[in-house]
Amino acid sequence: MKKRMFYTVDCFLIACLMIYTLLDTFVIAKEYQTVDAHVASDTYTQETASVDTSSRHGVKHRHESSDSDTVTSVNKASLDETSYSDENIQITIEEYTYNDTQVYVADVQLSSIDYLYAAFADNVYGKNVTDETSTIAEENGAILAINGDYYGARNSGYVLRNGTLYRDTVSSYDQEDLVINTDGSFSIITEGSVSAQEIAASDVLQVYSFGPALIIDGAISVTAEDEVGKAKASNPRTAICEIEPLHYLLVVADGRTDESEGLSLYELAQFLDENFDVTTAYNLDGGGSSTMVFNGQLVNNPTTSGNNISERSVSDAICIGY
Repeated sequence: MKKRMFYTVDCFLIACLMIYTLLDTFVIAKEYQTVDAHVASDTYTQETASVDTSSRHGVKHRHESSDSDTVTSVNKASLDETSYSDENIQITIEEYTYNDTQVYVADVQLSSIDYLYAAFADNVYGKNVTDETSTIAEENGAILAINGDYYGARNSGYVLRNGTLYRDTVSSYDQEDLVINTDGSFSIITEGSVSAQEIAASDVLQVYSFGPALIIDGAISVTAEDEVGKAKASNPRTAICEIEPLHYLLVVADGRTDESEGLSLYELAQFLDENFDVTTAYNLDGGGSSTMVFNGQLVNNPTTSGNNISERSVSDAICIGY
């Protein structure tokens, strides 16, 4: 009788420990460091530069505007539903269909790397601190934003953002990270080949730890067998690419719906290789996280299950803006 009671208590304690571990891993928010929000200058504000895109893709989007003008001038900046241009930032968004998948490509040209920056959910570096990409973009004055690497869902992998090193724990020896240098160039490193401290001591602004790299030195670097963990072969995807320093592509592919099947990593690499002169391309967090926001509006149709179109809250975003 006593043995049975002790066994029951042990099972209860083990179950409680497992539940706490799951909550600690995926739910309980831990704020490690507050980060100043990136505030937009007077060159661009969403309030004065909004255009009506509420009917695009048949989805009702956030931050709708009653202004039906297709072009708005804001301090010498021109803006319409798919483009933005001023003396420092040029953005053009195009939609493609590739392997029964809708792919959205933002061609971005900058006069300085200062206009590409990282932003955290709630402006906090932490664990399980999340918000929608559109909200992160709005709070940090972004003209254009995509989801980042969702660093907050993991305990390891380098995190260096806007020149500050936040996490130096190696994810794995062969983990491929994207490095964005102060001259605007991209490079790919493995965490086993260089320490985070060495990277932080060099001219580096951002390090993203997700991957894998899709294209290195102009050549596809993944195979048809490569995938992220147990991700579906056909999946929503997010990628960031360099054509040359200060000339980038921000890419999001829809998936998991009847209208858009999704891409494998190799298919995404093929799409980029066939259509653009990409030198470096890097895979970011995908699936339900894959989101592109332009001028406060959803560009793509993000979905986790395929049953409804809605944003997933994520830990970080890559932003273009002032």
